[in-house]
Amino acid sequence: IGNTYVPERIYNQRMYPWDGHYIRNDGDRSSPSDLGMIMANSMRGRGDNMGTAGYLNDNADITAPVTSYWPNDYGLYCMAGNVNEWVMDVYRPLTSEDMDEFRPFRGNVFWTWERDEEGAIAEKDSLGQVRTRGITEEEAFDRRNFNRSDNINYLDGDKESSTAYGDQGDNDDPSSSSRMYFQGDEGTDGSVSKGYRGRMGMTSMIDNRARVYKGGGWKDRVYWMTAGSRRYLDEEQARDDLGFRCAMTRVGSPVGMGGGY
Repeated sequence: IGNTYVPERIYNQRMYPWDGHYIRNDGDRSSPSDLGMIMANSMRGRGDNMGTAGYLNDNADITAPVTSYWPNDYGLYCMAGNVNEWVMDVYRPLTSEDMDEFRPFRGNVFWTWERDEEGAIAEKDSLGQVRTRGITEEEAFDRRNFNRSDNINYLDGDKESSTAYGDQGDNDDPSSSSRMYFQGDEGTDGSVSKGYRGRMGMTSMIDNRARVYKGGGWKDRVYWMTAGSRRYLDEEQARDDLGFRCAMTRVGSPVGMGGGY
């Protein structure tokens, strides 16, 4: 988020994983020969993928090796530019406004193991995976943080967030977000299956399969490399500038080993 020189005061707030509000190396983090070099693989201006012949600014017209640029303060490479990254969040336009400020996330679906008549864990499936099922309302009755298995639509697409919240006869399907994000009518000939995009009258591409991706890629403008920018795509679709990153929650003290706990 920035640099701290005095306790609890942040200086030089960042837009990118490096200091400054620009994408060129300012010479502080490396040798003077790197001064002015592009810090990440992106498109500069209109159609400038890598510079001009004889002196390429980012040295990559498409993707580049991950260590071609400088890492961030955590030692992670290409957290901006080169390739966009899928994130777990299901997309909603107002997630940053109506979710918790600490580690906000939308997309929780709670599962439990399937069990046989004797209460033991059921046999594995054909792929060797333990069988799971969604939590029932009876099992979630005394929980404080959720009361059903599928919480993707919580307060943004569910019955409580729609104009039909008071209708007793309205069937509340937690897996459907068509109340707020209309996906169109089903075809009378059955040619378009339920849950598939592209139906007649569709007004929104946002549904429970729309996942967030961010970070900016080799063919994106610099704007998409800022940490606050995000886009969405159907979780079953793909792009040539979109991939995955291996990441995990930090284990142990927030200040590193020997932090006292």
